[in-house]
Amino acid sequence: MTDNDATPASMPPADPRARGPDIPVEQFLANLPLFSDLTPEEIGRLAAGTRRLYAQKGEALFSRGERCEGFHVVLYGQVKLFVTSPQGSEKVIEIMGPGISFGEAILFMDTPYVVSAQALRDSLLLHVSKSVVFDEIDRDPRFARRLLAGMSRKLHQLIRDVESYSLRSGLERVIGYLLREEDPAADSGGPATLTLPANKMIVASRLNLTPEYFSRILHELASAGLIVLDGRTVTVPDVERLRTYTG
Repeated sequence: MTDNDATPASMPPADPRARGPDIPVEQFLANLPLFSDLTPEEIGRLAAGTRRLYAQKGEALFSRGERCEGFHVVLYGQVKLFVTSPQGSEKVIEIMGPGISFGEAILFMDTPYVVSAQALRDSLLLHVSKSVVFDEIDRDPRFARRLLAGMSRKLHQLIRDVESYSLRSGLERVIGYLLREEDPAADSGGPATLTLPANKMIVASRLNLTPEYFSRILHELASAGLIVLDGRTVTVPDVERLRTYTG
């Protein structure tokens, strides 16, 4: 893939990290749940303020303290949001996959980013500029409601996370996480297979556990016949047994 393809007139100059052939930005935007109800004209206006970003594995998208100029949507790949303590330890806040947007809330606060973002895999993202978002909200308040709905879902997830960290044991957190990540199409009472979205160190940080404790819990569940581990692939022979396990 090359960096010197022509940039559509409807899009701003590509970010230096943007690579690959031109992509149908309007089509990507229209297929996202956040924008699914917009008209082609509205999608076109958003596309005019959207640019593609290609981030290689390990590449930073932004750092805590930087100014927010828009929000991101993951098209493919994976991004982690995290904070780093003064001592250098890292806490993963969330792992963002395809179709997930992030950065909307900070957009309206006019404050710098409070987290950092880094690609966990080679990733392609769209960056929707702050100015085009505000212009669209001025045109149609329904767009603001859609943004608010998405932010509300994330707030509820954050509240559940805080509850989990505060009131649940490490075992309960891991079981809850595995059940949340299982294939929703699988029979609720039968076997299910899932893939951990990142390495065990990152998932452990997401659950507010040490990597060693997380590994011990996984091995406990495997020894009890509740899961089968194969690298990052986890098979749950009986979802209901795992759901009711108390150690």
